[in-house]
Amino acid sequence: MSGHSASSYAASAQRTIRMESQAVAALEQRIGEDFARACECLLGITGRVIVTGMGKSGHIACKIAATLASTGTPAFFVHPGEASHGDMGMITASDAVIALSNSGAVPEVITLLPLLKRLGVPLISMTGNDQSMLAKASEVHLNTGVETEACPLDLAPTSSTTTALVMGDALAIALLEARGFTADDFAFSHPGGTLGRKLLLKVADVMRSGDAVPMVSPSATLSEALLEISNKGLGMTTISSGNGVLAGIFTDGDLRRALDARVDINTTPMEQLMTTGVKTADREMLAAETMRIMEENEISSLVVLEDEKITGVLHLKDLLHAGIA
Repeated sequence: MSGHSASSYAASAQRTIRMESQAVAALEQRIGEDFARACECLLGITGRVIVTGMGKSGHIACKIAATLASTGTPAFFVHPGEASHGDMGMITASDAVIALSNSGAVPEVITLLPLLKRLGVPLISMTGNDQSMLAKASEVHLNTGVETEACPLDLAPTSSTTTALVMGDALAIALLEARGFTADDFAFSHPGGTLGRKLLLKVADVMRSGDAVPMVSPSATLSEALLEISNKGLGMTTISSGNGVLAGIFTDGDLRRALDARVDINTTPMEQLMTTGVKTADREMLAAETMRIMEENEISSLVVLEDEKITGVLHLKDLLHAGIA
């Protein structure tokens, strides 16, 4: 047994989190013209972004490449050691390279510099040393250095890999926004699993339609509306004019207000009780977007319109059942 107590384990974890948080906070102050130049460089190429790094930096480089690729910037990882033994053929003159090395002097990456210069590809480096060989050989250098690693020996890459990862995420998101990358674009590269369901399902795939849509006329009485609500089981009903155009809705909240006002349920028409100007959806909208609308407006259903006419109803429980949560 190590002799460590539960409190000492917790203290170690808290110290690590605190040190890495401080390193990331310091990174924010370095974002400026160099970062903007890096973004412009990556936006200006016609090829792919090649991300490379050795050891722990290589693992971070893999993740950065994956994030870039999934957010609209074609990218992949090339191992610097393998690049010296044939994989340089994966890099073309239309590409750009992002090279990671905390020291800026790792031999496997430095060996690639003359080859990259010969190809004429733009080189962006992320290091902790502005004066390193890698930094000086780069068109753009992004300083991801830290005062000390979270490792108590100041040896294991911890804070430095965290700052490199965050800088990579910052690049990816800045490029995403510059490209006008949309949720539909994101869905194209994430078709599988829960994420794919959230991004690919449209309102038309999950809405209630036809006879399943609760609907009464403006002249219907409150008692008739309550029967329709009960039969359809959505806790609401649409109110439609004779040609199917949405006039309003009536929900559980409207019912509470009607009861508080002591209205006559057998004679009061819905046109006096319904809510107008309601939130609606289009059948081609992403289902995930309607979840956001419901959450922001604290509502549980949306009327789906087509050419201003009621074509369906989307309820929160439909979204939950479809895995949109």
